[in-house]
Amino acid sequence: MPSTSCRALLFDLDGVLVDSTKCVRRTWQRWARANGLDPEPILAIAHGRRTIDTIRLVAPQLAAEAEVAALARDEARETAGVYEVPGARALLQQLPPAAWAVVTAGMRPVATLRLRHTGLPAPDVLIAAEDLHQGKPDPEGYLAAAACLRIEPADCVVVEDAPVGLEAAEAAGMRAIALTTTHTAGRLAAAAWGLRSLADLHVTTLDTELRLAFQDPLWTPE
Repeated sequence: MPSTSCRALLFDLDGVLVDSTKCVRRTWQRWARANGLDPEPILAIAHGRRTIDTIRLVAPQLAAEAEVAALARDEARETAGVYEVPGARALLQQLPPAAWAVVTAGMRPVATLRLRHTGLPAPDVLIAAEDLHQGKPDPEGYLAAAACLRIEPADCVVVEDAPVGLEAAEAAGMRAIALTTTHTAGRLAAAAWGLRSLADLHVTTLDTELRLAFQDPLWTPE
């Protein structure tokens, strides 16, 4: 199997470790209808972005902070349609706590609810929307996670499912693995490696190094 090494894995949450597609769709559809908006254009750009950034893009006339607070209250109580991604639990359980982090566009209460609901291990380092001045595609979140882990950005590999997340990883100077769980391969070509499933990523820990092996990758670096 093709392989590489790094010192830390930085995971997006929704679409990478947790399947929350149904929940996210319901939330945005409900919000769009309440504000007289078409939900489909919103859903086309919302994945991987902070809620506040999405609202500012699609409804600049609204008070974004108030809308975010209302949406976060709803999502922090919603677990229907939230599932563990196959392979996530086994992968996280074998990683040393100092060798991985979660960087999510979601609010912290929502992220912790989804991790708890699916029974996934809680990371020592969780960078959420409210921790950042700029959301993805800005690299701030991934750089913050690397700093918290005390690992150089070049020694981190990001696992993402959204184009804006891959842009953030590239801007942070990090290599990336794309999962085609949310978007087509064509929209994720910026990643060094492409996988159909997180279960196709195999990790071996060697002292302070992680050895990554890719089973049946869709693409690898040339």
